[in-house]
Amino acid sequence: MAIDRLVVAVLLGFLFASASARAHAILTHSEPAAGSSLPLGKVLMSFRYNSRIDRARSQLILTRPDHSQAVLQISTDGPPDMLQTSADLTVPGAYVVRWQVLSVDGHITRGDVPFTAMDR
Repeated sequence: MAIDRLVVAVLLGFLFASASARAHAILTHSEPAAGSSLPLGKVLMSFRYNSRIDRARSQLILTRPDHSQAVLQISTDGPPDMLQTSADLTVPGAYVVRWQVLSVDGHITRGDVPFTAMDR
């Protein structure tokens, strides 16, 4: 009897652990893509995740070539698994968008999407 309970407890532990791991928001696609090159000017950006995210508690920060930063305004519209914004790329060089999202499971995940802006 005790062994049966132990086996059930272990199996339930694996089940809940794997469900919890899947719930963390992971970036699956971005525009711009990491490592891409874009022309200078206004650019529309989108970041898609593998799960629903809490848009109101998420953040996008643009780091410019001079290392100054700007918080990007996240659109209130769109799919529940995506953040959308726009930015003005005014000088050529290396940019990074740092994203931080709160997934519906209550966990925060973060990452960076580096790209380059060029004169064309």
